[in-house]
Amino acid sequence: MTTTALPKKVQIREVGPRDGFQNEPESIPTPDKVRLINALGAAGFKRIEVASFVRPDVIPQLADGVEVLQQIDVPKDVRLMVLVPNSKGLDNALRYRDLFHDVVIFVSGSETHNRKNVNRTIAETMADNEVMAQRIVAEGLKCAAVIATSFGCPFEGHVDMQHVLDLAERFAAAGATEIGFGDTTGMCNPAYSRAFFTRALERLSGVEVTAHFHNTRGQGLANAYAALEAGCTSFESSFGELGGCPVPAGSTGNIATEDLVSMFHEMGVDTGLDLGNVIDAARQAQSVLGRKLTSHSIVAGPVTWHN
Repeated sequence: MTTTALPKKVQIREVGPRDGFQNEPESIPTPDKVRLINALGAAGFKRIEVASFVRPDVIPQLADGVEVLQQIDVPKDVRLMVLVPNSKGLDNALRYRDLFHDVVIFVSGSETHNRKNVNRTIAETMADNEVMAQRIVAEGLKCAAVIATSFGCPFEGHVDMQHVLDLAERFAAAGATEIGFGDTTGMCNPAYSRAFFTRALERLSGVEVTAHFHNTRGQGLANAYAALEAGCTSFESSFGELGGCPVPAGSTGNIATEDLVSMFHEMGVDTGLDLGNVIDAARQAQSVLGRKLTSHSIVAGPVTWHN
């Protein structure tokens, strides 16, 4: 696909309030979380991943998820998303089903990463996921699925594309209408990204195929561009480049939403987002955390042209 045939519009799902906040060493106060999510809503996001229903002793940084969902004030057309790790987490989430619209379930493409992440085999996780997907759909909620380590695993190396897409097809058959492919530890490269998303879009007709890249080795934006070239129009990112993966250490954050938006806008690709407001939200997060964040747009701001 040449640059003249690039998609002209994309959707970006903001995952910082969940994926980003859970990787901070300390818990962010609830009022600050609410303020930051409200700022993201004002930037034009239509999908924001807000919370997860996991054991608070495992991820105490997200223990106030229900309070956050109850207190945020975003436009009514913003779909709020929550992540659940298993059926027990889904049971807890459904007690508050009126507070959100979409539920995210997940598995790792790597057996070792899946065991280290959720202490179960892929087979055990997928058996539970298929039951959860059916329950989520029956509740009238959208089911989104994510496959972590889709492009490589620090423990096992290359993860077979056919294996990952087979998992994706199982998710789709169970009722997932969106499937995200995560470069959880930043092991993808642009050539593989292009090939992968070309094949994924062929095999997953009728499913929203989403790209989720990390910038661990500085290739995140290049990988996103390659996915765009393949025809992918759905992306996940995190403001301020927050996030990462606790397994293993050294896996740094997602690509920064503001950098991704800036790149797309400079290429004439519409995101529906106000870049200035996205940068402002990232700068607010930087202030709340009390440390410099690693996105480029926080420092440089949006591109301005002078005649």
